[in-house]
Amino acid sequence: MLLSSHRIYCPYCGEGISILIDDSASEQDYYEDCPVCCRPIRVQLLATIDGECELQIKRDDE
Repeated sequence: MLLSSHRIYCPYCGEGISILIDDSASEQDYYEDCPVCCRPIRVQLLATIDGECELQIKRDDE
């Protein structure tokens, strides 16, 4: 397991927070609560056509 830290911004309150992503898994889709406002953030790690990974941060209702 290879964990890397990523700085994201909560889509609800706008606070900058750090999350850990497992870079050894190709695609991921999970929820993590914002430590500031406690609302659920949807974290998606998607593999692109050229083999790169794209990190998407969304609100629970998107």
